Amino acid sequence: MLNYSKIMKLLKLLPITLIMCSCFVPTAFSIQPVVSLPIPEKVEFASQTISLERYDMRERYDKEQIIIAYNHSTTLIQLKRANRLFPIIEPILKRNGIPDDFKYLAVIESNLDTRAISGAQAAGLWQLMPKTGQQFGLEVNDEVDERYHIEKATEAACSYFKSAYNKYKNWTTVAASYNAGMGRISDEQNKQQVDDAFDMLLNSETSRYLFRLVALKRFFENPKAFGYSLQRDDFYQEIRTTEVEVNDSVTDWTSWAAKYGLSYSQLKDFNVWLRDRKLVNPNKKKYKILLPEKADFIFNVSNVKIHNPMWVVM
Repeated sequence: MLNYSKIMKLLKLLPITLIMCSCFVPTAFSIQPVVSLPIPEKVEFASQTISLERYDMRERYDKEQIIIAYNHSTTLIQLKRANRLFPIIEPILKRNGIPDDFKYLAVIESNLDTRAISGAQAAGLWQLMPKTGQQFGLEVNDEVDERYHIEKATEAACSYFKSAYNKYKNWTTVAASYNAGMGRISDEQNKQQVDDAFDMLLNSETSRYLFRLVALKRFFENPKAFGYSLQRDDFYQEIRTTEVEVNDSVTDWTSWAAKYGLSYSQLKDFNVWLRDRKLVNPNKKKYKILLPEKADFIFNVSNVKIHNPMWVVM
């Protein structure tokens, strides 16, 4: 018959025994290599050469490229969305005389999420505030919010960029002002007696903004150099659309969409700027509604167009 005290001693030793035994249990696992990426001596943004030789420029740039390289979920989605949206954004920037590199501001601002809205109520790809959107010609109300309209919001952003460039004559300072506001940048220029935004002491978000911008540009130019390996069928296919003009009121967008064989959700997916279930439209304003081709709803890799060949493994 077992002695009670001996049993209790055995039980107390049991966890230690299990821990010791677990050391001999074979475990299958794989460790991915983690590397620090090379830091370039200089980078280019909007035809401006930016030296990274100074210690602070080098370290601040390095921080952003590490975050981009290892924040896989966010960066992969940005690439996939860019494949659809850059072909829309780039011609608008070019037509307005804005450097092509400014498309990366939209990536930073919204992760290229057409539905993005911040806690401060900045909305759309370019994260425009309501008053800013209206200032640059956008309709912003409870029924229609053109900050969510890809083309119109990009035109509004271009208007801001041109206005800021007329003031600063420097594209990197224009980019910094898009985050901080022209008033803040001008005030700090005066107080700190410097012109270049890279030389200013600014709040944490704006200080990171320009370095995120140039690091993101290098990533998008060659994701493979950052260790990313994507195939053609990893990207999203093109969805063709046709335009229907509406110049009257719409009592219910669900019923309106049904006439074209679409659900309310499908209609809104391609017209995010429609913010209500109805459209009063007392002034008979003309709106162009995008209707998606239902034949493109089913994924077909042959419909995937790669915007930048450097984004895929050949």
